[in-house]
Amino acid sequence: MADHALLSRLDLNLLVSLDALLTERSVTRAAERLHLSQPALSASLARLRTHFGDPILARRGNTYELTPFALRLADHTTLALDAARRVFESQATWEPTESVREFSIYGSDYGFTTIGRVVSELAAKRAPGVHFRFMLHNPVVVEDAANRLRSVDGMVIPHGILTDLPYLDLWRDEWVAIVADDNDAVGDALSEEDLVRLPWVMNYQTRSAFTSAERQVQQLGIEPNVEVVVESFLALPRFIEGTQRLGIIQAALAPIAMRSGGVRVVGLPFEPTSLVNALWWHPVHAHDPEHTWMRALFEEAGTLVGAGRH
Repeated sequence: MADHALLSRLDLNLLVSLDALLTERSVTRAAERLHLSQPALSASLARLRTHFGDPILARRGNTYELTPFALRLADHTTLALDAARRVFESQATWEPTESVREFSIYGSDYGFTTIGRVVSELAAKRAPGVHFRFMLHNPVVVEDAANRLRSVDGMVIPHGILTDLPYLDLWRDEWVAIVADDNDAVGDALSEEDLVRLPWVMNYQTRSAFTSAERQVQQLGIEPNVEVVVESFLALPRFIEGTQRLGIIQAALAPIAMRSGGVRVVGLPFEPTSLVNALWWHPVHAHDPEHTWMRALFEEAGTLVGAGRH
């Protein structure tokens, strides 16, 4: 009862004001963003300061900075506001052809280039008012996936990283190695000696961000000489072109890398484990008819991508 009593005394519009203040770090800019007068937003800031017992914005010279407490609030505020929007955007009956819903999906540039593109094309034909927002994930987002997925619709990421969340398998892909097309030191296939000798470009290299192929290399007892880490699969070939470096990318991206020129595909000295790409979501979306429709769209797109029809 205490929690309900506390919420009943709060004006949830303050959440909108708080989000704008945390984003803009200025009463003037936040008021402009919300189309409010500056005195009106100043009054909201005063109420927020009283509620939290913290200044939220602290003057430093001629500017304002967020207090340490306000910095801690930033992520929670965004998640809470997104969740509130979802509640009030929900409809008792939902017709895709009449909907203007925006679905938010985390993923990598690999996921967006492959299945994301196909999903957007299918949606445009069947529900022209529906939109997709594809957002690049990063190690912080992936490590906090169980929480982040409360306020977005899903994350496209292969098996082996997330657990204990609902998922839908989409399609399988393979790993291939690439080197510069003028790298005469490498033939049609890499040797284990090449893996040790040549410098690497890797996509991710943290506890929660890695590729299964790179993990296999380490399991062979090889510690790659990592010269560059770039958190983009599409950009990786550009860091290999004209160098002695090597890298590993998904087979679906190899044609794109080859069309751009400067690199060629070579064999690996081991059998790389296939990656199974999947769509993951939070259980809170399980019975949402709009989300169910979106998942069916991803399933159809996964079939098309897996069959090489896109």
